[in-house]
Amino acid sequence: MSAGIPPQVIAAVLGAALLHATWNALVKARGSADAPADPQPAAILVVLGGALTSALLLPFMAAPLPASWPFIAASSATQCAYYLLLIEAYRHGDMSHAYPLMRGSAPLLVALANGPLTGETLRPGQWLAMCLICGGVLAMGLARAPQTAGTQRSATMFALLTACVIALYTMIDGAGVRRSGAPAAYTMWIFLLTGLVLTAWTARRRRRALIDAARARPLLLPVGGVSTVASYGIALWAMTLAPVAAIAALRETSILFATGIAALFLRERIGRARLLAVFLIACGAVAMRLA
Repeated sequence: MSAGIPPQVIAAVLGAALLHATWNALVKARGSADAPADPQPAAILVVLGGALTSALLLPFMAAPLPASWPFIAASSATQCAYYLLLIEAYRHGDMSHAYPLMRGSAPLLVALANGPLTGETLRPGQWLAMCLICGGVLAMGLARAPQTAGTQRSATMFALLTACVIALYTMIDGAGVRRSGAPAAYTMWIFLLTGLVLTAWTARRRRRALIDAARARPLLLPVGGVSTVASYGIALWAMTLAPVAAIAALRETSILFATGIAALFLRERIGRARLLAVFLIACGAVAMRLA
């Protein structure tokens, strides 16, 4: 996978994967045993940070071509749904449970949806990847977790719904970015619009919780915002220097980073069954990208 890819590009993409796992961990930060942390204010602050970062960068970029604006609007709406589902997934379950399901299942769903849309059939490597991901999802569902069975089912449901939305905006952006003539600006506009919509919606409903979270965790907005924009921007830059499939596969190492962060910093209990599930999903996601 790394043949022909400069070492600095590999290091940058691995760093981007770590940044993606990091901002998710900031959203899923632990609270007390009696009062678990609410992921919604944290997620909205991260999204707002991404919007502000984008607003600072956009004046220095060429505007996307008019043909791409319907895709920017559709992607922004879809990403609003993504963040709302992400919040529910983390509200009901562990990061080490939800994150691999969300990020690992999305490439599978894109491959399955791509067939009816383009007439392509799954290649042998994609069938192998599908078996690995499905096996990992099944193992994740069977793995024992500290949540109650009902809560774990809810976490699984929201994580898989989030994966569906990731697959949807991936296909929207795949078509839209080719029409934009300015991939970086295309992405920044999506960050900006998504952040503005979600922040306005949350401020009307939960303004006090948003203010309290910003005061309690003042670094969340800048660190989370820069992390989410940088993780995507680095990958976009890397895809101009190396094969897209190889970069996409390297990005899936975020599943492993997220699991390690969940164990070390969020103190989540990760048994052997969950580790096996994470390993299968990560291998399947990488294989799907490379197939």
